[in-house]
Amino acid sequence: MTDTPTTAIGKRVPALAGITADGSTLRLSGLRGKHVVIYFYPKDATPGCTLEAQDFRDLYPKFKALGCEIVGVSRDSAASHAKFCAKQSLPFPLVADVDETWCKTFDVIREKVLYGKRHMGIVRSTFLVDTAGVLRAEWRGVKVPGHAAEVLEWLARK
Repeated sequence: MTDTPTTAIGKRVPALAGITADGSTLRLSGLRGKHVVIYFYPKDATPGCTLEAQDFRDLYPKFKALGCEIVGVSRDSAASHAKFCAKQSLPFPLVADVDETWCKTFDVIREKVLYGKRHMGIVRSTFLVDTAGVLRAEWRGVKVPGHAAEVLEWLARK
């Protein structure tokens, strides 16, 4: 992976597509005309990731009222996403980025240490893309409590 992300604030986000929990293909280009929150998380059904998904779920009607869609992304499979979506009643799509295309585009994979072991994993991050497909804001190294509300507040000010 390069040190330079392929996205940057003020630049158009590359055309991306991915398989979602229901097996359909989500294309970012299909969301043009709407703001899009893309949030990256490490793993389905883990405590922090579940809380983050629930926060975005609970605020989803407010995001929709502002003309914004939400897309969650992790390296989990579509089958894992389907179970997670069903259990948490998520009203927005989760992209199964098993080939890490989305993760590499947004430069969210970093070396992490868990129980003394090093591995490459997703650093919890969120990106806001405007109605023209241009990256307008990013939050990296996200702490879950209050994060979804912070993103909503930022969007409401724009």
